[in-house]
Amino acid sequence: MWQPSEQPLTQLAGYLKDSLNGTDPVAQKRATERTKILNGEADGHEQILKQAETSPDINNYLTYLLVNPDSLPGFQPEEWHLVRQAASMLLKNHIKQNFAHIPPSNLEYLKSKILLGLQDPHFQIRGVTGNVITELVRQGGILSWTDLLTRLISIVENSDATLGEVTPGAQEGAMSALAKVCEDNKRPLDKDYNGQRPLNVLIPKFLAFTTSPAAKIRAYSLGCINIFLPNKTQSVLVHIDALITTIFSLAEDPSNAVRREVCRAIVHLVDICPAKLAPHISGIVDYMITQQSKIDEADLSLDAAEFWLTAGENDQLKMGLGPYLDKIIPTLLKSMVYSDEDIARLAGAGDDADEEDKAEDIRPVFAKSKQRLLPTGENVEVESNGKTPGEQALDELSDGEVDDYSDDEDDDDGDEDPEDRWNLRKCSAAALDVLASVYHQPIFNIILPYLKDNIRSDQWPYREAAVLALGAVADGCLEAVVPHLPELIPYLLTLLNDPEPLVRQITCWTLGRYAKWAAHLPDEFLQQKYFVPMMEGLLTKMLDGNKRVQEAGASAFASLEEQAQAALTPFIEPILKQFVIAMERYKDRNMFILYDCVQTLAENVGQALAEKPHVDILMPALIKRWEKVKDNSRELFPLLECLSYVATALGHAFAPFAAPIFFRCVRIIHQNLELYIQVAKQDQETGEVAEWPDKDFLVTSLDLLSAVVQALDSQSAELVANARPGFFDLLIVCMGDPNNDVRQSSYALLGDCAIYVFPQLQPYLPNILSLLIDQLDLSTQEPEFDELGLMDTGYSVVNNACWSCGEIALKQGPRMSVYVEKLYTRLLMIVQTPDIPSSVTENAAIALGRLGLGSCDDLAPHLESFARPFLDAIKNVAETDEKDTALRGFAMIVGRNPEAMESCLVPFFKCIAKYKEPTQELHDLFQQTITGYRSFIGDWVAFMNQFPPEIRKDLHNRYQL
Repeated sequence: MWQPSEQPLTQLAGYLKDSLNGTDPVAQKRATERTKILNGEADGHEQILKQAETSPDINNYLTYLLVNPDSLPGFQPEEWHLVRQAASMLLKNHIKQNFAHIPPSNLEYLKSKILLGLQDPHFQIRGVTGNVITELVRQGGILSWTDLLTRLISIVENSDATLGEVTPGAQEGAMSALAKVCEDNKRPLDKDYNGQRPLNVLIPKFLAFTTSPAAKIRAYSLGCINIFLPNKTQSVLVHIDALITTIFSLAEDPSNAVRREVCRAIVHLVDICPAKLAPHISGIVDYMITQQSKIDEADLSLDAAEFWLTAGENDQLKMGLGPYLDKIIPTLLKSMVYSDEDIARLAGAGDDADEEDKAEDIRPVFAKSKQRLLPTGENVEVESNGKTPGEQALDELSDGEVDDYSDDEDDDDGDEDPEDRWNLRKCSAAALDVLASVYHQPIFNIILPYLKDNIRSDQWPYREAAVLALGAVADGCLEAVVPHLPELIPYLLTLLNDPEPLVRQITCWTLGRYAKWAAHLPDEFLQQKYFVPMMEGLLTKMLDGNKRVQEAGASAFASLEEQAQAALTPFIEPILKQFVIAMERYKDRNMFILYDCVQTLAENVGQALAEKPHVDILMPALIKRWEKVKDNSRELFPLLECLSYVATALGHAFAPFAAPIFFRCVRIIHQNLELYIQVAKQDQETGEVAEWPDKDFLVTSLDLLSAVVQALDSQSAELVANARPGFFDLLIVCMGDPNNDVRQSSYALLGDCAIYVFPQLQPYLPNILSLLIDQLDLSTQEPEFDELGLMDTGYSVVNNACWSCGEIALKQGPRMSVYVEKLYTRLLMIVQTPDIPSSVTENAAIALGRLGLGSCDDLAPHLESFARPFLDAIKNVAETDEKDTALRGFAMIVGRNPEAMESCLVPFFKCIAKYKEPTQELHDLFQQTITGYRSFIGDWVAFMNQFPPEIRKDLHNRYQL
């Protein structure tokens, strides 16, 4: 068995002690210098440590330091404790960064010793030991340590022969480690390995451990089960009755941590087996109210409040809450008032608009890939959003107030603003919104006395909570609230000038919630009385002296834009002037929501934005910001997206600004691709984990190029031709990128190029169509999983590939014949595949039909195989140019092989009859088709009698039957 050498062990311990010495700057500096040596960033005389760092035995030394509680000579107990913690952090990082290069013998030593850390008397050491164990499994996979789960379970059971008598602390440490392993290995633990599924063993053990005398073990055990409950795995479902019994038995547990897990489990069970909870709903309601009312235990209260969100959206349980609304709603209202701690932290915040944002104040921004769904004329997301009920309710409650959610407190960033976190107050407001959408008037009847008592309160926390409640019920109780709005809206407008910024902030949000009412008032007098003051008030608050009020004002104004749409046209100029002032004043964080305001305006007023006075106000400010933002700034994401909407709205009026924007996007794409190649090469040569370039730069740049091509239509050909490096050379690389979002945007751009700059695209079609055909192969689509374990099969990419294929086929015509056989095979597989998003099958059907325009003779022999799935896929598509051209191609194929339609002639005739406004070309083809079959079918009268009277009437009127 390996043993450490004394000298390097002592030196390493000393360096680790210095690295965590917060009271001795000299020691810290010395440790920093040594750390640079470790990282190869500096030279020095301390080569022993550098050699130890690069030595394969470094992990053994770190493991030895971590698991040995007896200090080396010269170390005080508290110093030794610091050394062990530092060793654990360094060991975990080594495993994470160099796992593939750790010799097997060293891994075996690490595994044989690391569990000793769970026996340590210090809970911090037990915790960091669990982190190291988790990292080992994360890097090597659950099969790389086959006896780990058995060992951990035996420690919890106090039956581990290696450790001997196990302390209660070790049992808790082992249970904690099990929880971490389960969290990181949800799917691997639920797989079969030689007929054995680890979860089948684990779940009964976890249920048994819930009876442990140790509260932490009870909490961890139920928490482990909660990890797997949302996935509805069979290993859990077979024990569902035992689990419910366990949950009820733990409901009155003295441990807050256990009751948190009870609340979480009940929330999961609402989705899994609501029928089993329904008989107990009265007791569950009382229990959740009791737990939510424990305001000194914020996490417990929050987990209890989640129940109302989930149950309020469950069809089997939501109506069962009705008898208890008189108890539930007051609990929610009480929870919506800022806590004393929050009041002390937040109250009286002054003007801070001139202060620069801290880095941690700026939320991460991610690109949103462009989706092509033209057949239906709707923009529908084809992927599951995987959101919890809490997150969905948050989306409905708007970014101005309730904006971020995480149900794992371990994910909280220490630097994050507490106001950006999901908390009891926000959850309660979201729950009130959900219940209002179910019960409507009764909810408003309950909160009305509360509103009357508090909305004019001289204590701002109650005033603020009442305004929040009023906003929360805006959707569900609008009819009940409307009679009160003529009085409430003017009062809310006065609250925009409230001395407390938090009241101004929530008032903006609530006004945004009632923008739908104000934007659709029936006459100009009422609009001038309510809508215009609301609009002006929100615009004014966009320039408030407080950043959070600015943000809420901008977010609420974006909501108003969505509701008012073209009704904003007369006000475009003053709106733009306010936006431009905000663009000059805003710091980085609020610029993101301002971009959203600009793009929402562009989306809703459309071409009205292209009038020269409007362009002269907006574009110089946007271009100034465009020139200020660097190529590697994440602010580019919202800015590029904003410019995409503006370019679409301006159309040809965008031309004077297009060239520098277009060529910069090309440059950003090129730089990102080159950097990716460099990093990939470095990663391959050194084996080190490098920082990969952010693909969002590709996504947003590709999307803006799409918008410019659309805006300038054929005029964009000159930009495409002059791009350096070559425009289509870069696009081809992006089409082969491993990232789904990049490929999704690439195929969207490809389709736009087929529409507007086909002559420039045509020479590249051999390479492009080869990639496109591969993309359409569903059998090669590798499933990807997000952080919630939900599968994304890349259907958005396939959707855009189908759409671009149809656009190319429309332009290429007969020259597509060389590709028809492969494209037909791929497209037929898509339209025949069940359980994929309808937009994908519709786009595939349209592409298939359009192939017939130039290759009807090639497709005619296959007609019998694809006619019915084609007709099924296209029947619900709106009457657009896409559907028209697809049916023209299909009718031409039918004309080449009419006998093949024998089994599906009836649905084809129904399709013809239901097409209300075909183009002349399509009408003529339908006429030829009907005339041909009339002469072909022996008993025409009997054939026509198969159809309902309205179908016969439509065919007779349009096609002279």
